[in-house]
Amino acid sequence: MRDIFDAELAQLGEDLVAMSARVERAITQAGIALLSADVTLAEAVIADDLGIDAMERDLDERCVLLLAQQQPVATDLRIVVSALRMSASLERMGDLARHVAQVARGRYPRHAVPQSLSGTFAEMHDAAVRVARRTTTLLENRDIALASSIESDDDLLDELHEDTFTALLGGAWVGNPQETVDVTLLGRYYERFGDHAVSVARRVTYLVTGAHAAETPTTA
Repeated sequence: MRDIFDAELAQLGEDLVAMSARVERAITQAGIALLSADVTLAEAVIADDLGIDAMERDLDERCVLLLAQQQPVATDLRIVVSALRMSASLERMGDLARHVAQVARGRYPRHAVPQSLSGTFAEMHDAAVRVARRTTTLLENRDIALASSIESDDDLLDELHEDTFTALLGGAWVGNPQETVDVTLLGRYYERFGDHAVSVARRVTYLVTGAHAAETPTTA
């Protein structure tokens, strides 16, 4: 019986890695679609988010069954509860990638990001892709040294998010109302993507060390 339970716990970990890899692909493609006004790629990201949602539902159902049937304690309980919370964060990261893709699709054939901010959003794209890639690697090998690099990239996303506000509120901004809304929303999507990745990283750190880190709010 214990061997079966261990196999189920291992499968939860593998499924989280697979889910994270799919989120990694989503944010990569969404950013490319945004920066290049590629509507086909944007639509692919939007459609694939249904698959990420399905992965979360399946993983969560199995976690609930494990809690009910096995009544795990100590480390086993931490693993199952953490899997539930990490799957929720990964699902939300997939949603945020979809939101980016939806903005790109909505402005096609025009670029959603004005030329004056294309460099800022190119940096946000690069940082978000690094965050996603490192999150997948962290879930795979639990090398908690990666957790600090994820937080560093999240700090960069926060700074770039602030840069978008500086641009919007500065006297030089000449964007139309739609561009203003798009820039505001896109900056928020990328900033929240980083926050959810940090939440995953802190959960993995907790699993490895047993020590809690201060949680980053992930309400949106």
